[in-house]
Amino acid sequence: MPLAKLRAEQKRDPLIAIIVSVILCSVLMVYPLSYAISGARPLFMLLLMLFWVMCQPTWCSIWFAFATGIFTDLLVDAPLGMNALSFVLITFIVRFLTRERRILTFANLWLISFFVVLAHLFLTWVLQIMGGLQFSIARHWQPLLTSLLVFPVMYFMLKKWRI
Repeated sequence: MPLAKLRAEQKRDPLIAIIVSVILCSVLMVYPLSYAISGARPLFMLLLMLFWVMCQPTWCSIWFAFATGIFTDLLVDAPLGMNALSFVLITFIVRFLTRERRILTFANLWLISFFVVLAHLFLTWVLQIMGGLQFSIARHWQPLLTSLLVFPVMYFMLKKWRI
């Protein structure tokens, strides 16, 4: 009996979990915060996209990253395509570098998430400079620490849908 239960759990489709998690993260992205702490808001959609791309590669791939990036651009009123370009480049690089490593532990994913957040912040910084947008360099890097602290919570909430 436990083997049948294990097989039933493995065959669950993560579609509902993906949709609910995207909706929840979109709410967290636009939830009003005070100006003092709004700059340190974690990059929820980036972390969510990374989790699904790494842990459900058959369901979520480059197209999921692109759609999530466009959705994030629309949510945060960023130049259309800025987050989408960053998400797609990051997804391509991460999937390319980890394609032979399917055994990803939590520590590996957390380290990858650190480099992904760093790369995303660098790419958005470069794209904002190329677009001529004005921004504060001090406030631009604030989400790095909070995103690293949020990733374990997100991982442990979604880990039962991991492959």
